[in-house]
Amino acid sequence: MKTFFLLTTITLSLLIIFLILIQGRGAGLGSAWGGGGEFYQTRRGIEKLTFVLTIIFVFLFFIISVLNLIIGR
Repeated sequence: MKTFFLLTTITLSLLIIFLILIQGRGAGLGSAWGGGGEFYQTRRGIEKLTFVLTIIFVFLFFIISVLNLIIGR
């Protein structure tokens, strides 16, 4: 069971790093590959999906880490 939690934690951490890196700072994915981004827009489409997935994966990472700490004793 400890191995499962460890592998899940590693996988979630890599997914979180990937999702954070593809989010452009304040400008969204459009400017990450040469788009304008001169004005603020709400998140739509893939930008909103990556934002929501990041939040979900961080929450799961926290839960799995706490379970690993409790069960791993």
